[in-house]
Amino acid sequence: MAERTTTGTTESRFNLPNTLSLSRVVLAALFPFARTPTPQAVLIVLAAASDFFDGWIARARHTSSKWGALLDPITDRIFVIVALATYLFIGALTTGEYFTMIARDLATAIGFLVARVVPSLQKVTFKARWAGKITTTVQLLVLLAVPLAPGLVRPLVVAVGVLSAWAIIDYTIALQRARAAAA
Repeated sequence: MAERTTTGTTESRFNLPNTLSLSRVVLAALFPFARTPTPQAVLIVLAAASDFFDGWIARARHTSSKWGALLDPITDRIFVIVALATYLFIGALTTGEYFTMIARDLATAIGFLVARVVPSLQKVTFKARWAGKITTTVQLLVLLAVPLAPGLVRPLVVAVGVLSAWAIIDYTIALQRARAAAA
């Protein structure tokens, strides 16, 4: 499978950045079996590192692509949701904390589906925004806090809630601006 990259060359969908993104699915599959703090923390750090390096390598090698831009946030969400569901299942997070942690992800998924259905939004390109990146970073800090610093979980979840609201508003405004520009 090949596709055209931003440089105009044809690349395999299974290049190094995309393989790093896909590694988060494997890490997510392993997470429910990591029942002690050290393996949980290692998996979270590996997921965070793969998230950082997939984008960095894609930009450095000029292999950014639509496929990679779609794959990256999906694999991020898979890892985060599996880790959060595992923590919920073992009682390390409350149901309210779980839903606070995934609120931005649910809103983004609904927004993406709406944008695919509404004709005036179908050509809008979704791009990562700082509000979303910061929210994801704090989500990862929560994931690390659960096994390593449980006393920080509640304040960090509150921070994720506030940042999620900011990210939802930011993405909504960006979508409205893109819609206006496309009109």
